[in-house]
Amino acid sequence: MKYSYLLLLLIILFSSKVSQAQISAPPAFLNQNQQWVDSVFATLTPDERIAQLIMVAAVSDVKRAVIDPKTSNPTVVEKLIRENKVGGIVFFQGGPVPQARLTNFYQSISKVPLLIAMDAEFGLAMRIDSTVRYPYQMTLGAIQGSNDLIYEMGAQLAKQARRLGMHINFAPVADVNNNPDNPVISFRSFGENKYKVADKAVAYMKGMQDNGLLTSAKHFPGHGDTGVDSHYDLPLISHNTNRLDSLELYPFKALIASGISGMMIAHLSIPALDKTPNLPSTLSKPIVSDLLRKQLGFDGLIYSDAMNMKGVTKYFPNGRADAMGLEAGMDLLEFTEDVSKSVAEIKKSIAEGKITQAEIDARCKKVLQAKAWAGLNHYKPVDLNNLYKDLNPKAAELTNRLLTEKALTVLKNDKDLLPLRDLDTLKIASISLGADTITAFQNTLGLYTTVEHFYIPAKATETQVAALREKLKAFNLLLVGVHLGSISPRTNYGLTEQMSAVLQELIASNKAVVSIFGNPYALNKIQKPENARALLMAYQLTPYTQDLSAQLIFGAIPAQGKLPVTVNAQFPYNAGIETPTIGRLKYTIPEELGLDSEIITYRIDSIANVALTQKATPGCVVQLAKDGKVFFRKAYGKHTYEGKANVKLTDLYDLASVTKITASTLALMSLWDQKKFDLEASMKDYLPDFENSNKADLQWRRVLTHSARLKAFIVLWKEAQHADGSWKRKTFSTKQSKRYPTSVVGDSLFIFKNYDKKIFKAIRDSPLNEKEGYVYSDLSFILYPQIVKTLSGENFEDYLKNHYYHKLGANTLTFNPKRFYKLEDIVPTERDTFFRMTQLHGQVHDEAAAMLGGLSGHAGLFGDANDVMKVWQMYLQQGYYGGEQLLSKDALIEFTRYQYPETGSRRGIGFDKPTFKYSGNAPKYASPSSFGHTGYTGIMTWADPAWKLNYVFLSNRVYPTRENNKISQLNIRTAIMDVVYQELLKKVSPEATAGL
Repeated sequence: MKYSYLLLLLIILFSSKVSQAQISAPPAFLNQNQQWVDSVFATLTPDERIAQLIMVAAVSDVKRAVIDPKTSNPTVVEKLIRENKVGGIVFFQGGPVPQARLTNFYQSISKVPLLIAMDAEFGLAMRIDSTVRYPYQMTLGAIQGSNDLIYEMGAQLAKQARRLGMHINFAPVADVNNNPDNPVISFRSFGENKYKVADKAVAYMKGMQDNGLLTSAKHFPGHGDTGVDSHYDLPLISHNTNRLDSLELYPFKALIASGISGMMIAHLSIPALDKTPNLPSTLSKPIVSDLLRKQLGFDGLIYSDAMNMKGVTKYFPNGRADAMGLEAGMDLLEFTEDVSKSVAEIKKSIAEGKITQAEIDARCKKVLQAKAWAGLNHYKPVDLNNLYKDLNPKAAELTNRLLTEKALTVLKNDKDLLPLRDLDTLKIASISLGADTITAFQNTLGLYTTVEHFYIPAKATETQVAALREKLKAFNLLLVGVHLGSISPRTNYGLTEQMSAVLQELIASNKAVVSIFGNPYALNKIQKPENARALLMAYQLTPYTQDLSAQLIFGAIPAQGKLPVTVNAQFPYNAGIETPTIGRLKYTIPEELGLDSEIITYRIDSIANVALTQKATPGCVVQLAKDGKVFFRKAYGKHTYEGKANVKLTDLYDLASVTKITASTLALMSLWDQKKFDLEASMKDYLPDFENSNKADLQWRRVLTHSARLKAFIVLWKEAQHADGSWKRKTFSTKQSKRYPTSVVGDSLFIFKNYDKKIFKAIRDSPLNEKEGYVYSDLSFILYPQIVKTLSGENFEDYLKNHYYHKLGANTLTFNPKRFYKLEDIVPTERDTFFRMTQLHGQVHDEAAAMLGGLSGHAGLFGDANDVMKVWQMYLQQGYYGGEQLLSKDALIEFTRYQYPETGSRRGIGFDKPTFKYSGNAPKYASPSSFGHTGYTGIMTWADPAWKLNYVFLSNRVYPTRENNKISQLNIRTAIMDVVYQELLKKVSPEATAGL
């Protein structure tokens, strides 16, 4: 019995030690470079050892300082360093270069290298301009599954901080925010679930510490359930110890177990832990020493929250509070306002035996160990060269985008409205509430389809509201962005009375999809948000949340986030509806595809600039996508060499022969799917007038691969002229009339009615080439509009728009664009000096297409780069786009494969493909499965299924004359796509591509 009792006792003791080991991992900075620590310590006087435990505030921009400049301006801080020998600096407002200069100066005058700290909970941008701002912790709290991205965020932030000369980040916030009215924590917390708060805080902490940055979890023992801001008063936490231990302390214990280096104590009154009236936890020995240090086994640095806050100074004066903080067990005092008074009070405490010199010495050595771990034993000044660039890496932008994407949360989705489908049935308006101009949200919405944009300022007048109300009657879907300029409950989260009234009205229309760009608790201030047709919570107002919310609405990205807090009964914790992607283009940056923005941009810019400087074209637009992700979109140059109009991404270009495969071939694939068009049929089968012609038995497969002996073209307009240049009867007139109804160009030339029949007859009666073989021909493509009309019962343009372009949201794709667009949005082409005798602008460049009223199957289509890419992305996705199978997979396979490779022909059906021996028609590195086409006006589209690449190049190289063919001579179009191939190949085999 005795031995059993002893055994049980040993088991209990052993278990206790194991348990203690599990909850307390020693911080990595302990016992660092003891020789350096001891040598520095030996040089310090007792007063200087006390000063090593004090960190003072500093700003690098006094004009913007929100803290008292009398205690933080450079002159004051310099004096504190020189005379008082303080141990560290906490930076507040400023900019990176001024802060780096001050850091170097302060370090140069300090006897012992200074610890440099900052509150950078969501990045350096929390305190200084021109730096990276990551999502708030509550936004991150919405992310489900792995916390690897949060770790990566911490790692990146650590590298940025160290580059700026920092050593400590007062983060992460480990408070469990379970009080919707919390005025100070709220969005700074990961949420209300203690387990997720702990997991995310640990991931964030490890990312920072693994990359050389000291951290400090806050605000111990938990500031989440307060209704008072400790900056202005002393909050009361009235929970019992069981509740505190099981909930508030849980994340802090997890961080201690994971080896966090620091812990910040909050200014809180917690009677369950210390019954002393009005005593903030910062000054409480039972909380700091007994609970944190002894019971939880924390061996790292213990920091005070700022010692100038009312939560501590309301009841305890400066100086005395600092001494009491050290007496309680803290290691470092943050933001001591009166250093001399504090040192005097601390010395008094030593003299009175409230704290011993040995305790001060031990804490001083611990601070020196942290300095050694941070590399201050080999201090180097901050290098100012390339500082801005180094603090704003593209990798951080990618992390921001990915974090935001995973956090976006759909809270309502009536009848699975999101992602939006059936775009051809929607007439969409976007409304940005609280905005004074078109927003980033609206700009991205406009990439997907036609959206008319409106905005209403935060304090809109009734006149503005009434005007909006009237205009919105014409729309059946409203995409509403609520742009909240504040994240604080003190300001109603930025929701004004006017915004609230307009939002209520929009929701009541039963047409609204509402996106909230602000604090999720703002939902409590909105009347019946659950009545919106769809509701999206974006958590904050940033360019990333706006951009990606728009992409989610259209199904380019999924909805994956869940509410990290309970807002109310309608929106409880973990609410969130997942939505799928539906194959629409996503807009991102090269880094998401493993490419380098700087390299890609530099190389493409270089080629485009060659085109401009060599006058191969006045301007151009380049758009590239991989894996359905648009990673490069850029406009270059001007509309004309002598003009002032800069090329815009939204400009419409004459697509010339790209019409053949973006219009004609598309329609034929569709009819082939429907078994209305047979590639093995002959021309006479769909063109009865060809029954007795030399083309009657030509097979469509041969015709569409340019191997049916058709002539390349017929100069149709020339045959309408007399020898003296005058027009033959019943051809053209300079005046419009019933006999000459159709404009060939502007108001100066009109074509005789039904002249198209004469054109078709000329094609029918044209001779065939004597020899078989590949001859590129326009002639059959001129005929396809009438074939499409015969087989479908719809006009050619209507068929394309109704069944494809409008469904794709590719609404700029049109013939005769002057019907719908202003001339300043259409890029001009040639100055015609032989037929139409004018500058061509908004009219088709091709003469035969012009004679057909601007609408033909071989030329005449206009559009912008983004909409052209949508058609080609559908091709790459084997007919799927926007949640709909618009073409069969079989159609894409059949039409884009080599048809007669045995003869050396490179053609697909309609589509061009790479030659078997490179000759420059395609990008050099294009795969055999790739396909595309060029256009006479300077256009190129190319798709490569092997690499999942999609490329659109638009230019007007024929301005002012078609005689300029430098764009081909310089290989501008193919060279740009080859840049991407080369960069991708480097990823696959760096050694093999070292010379690229």
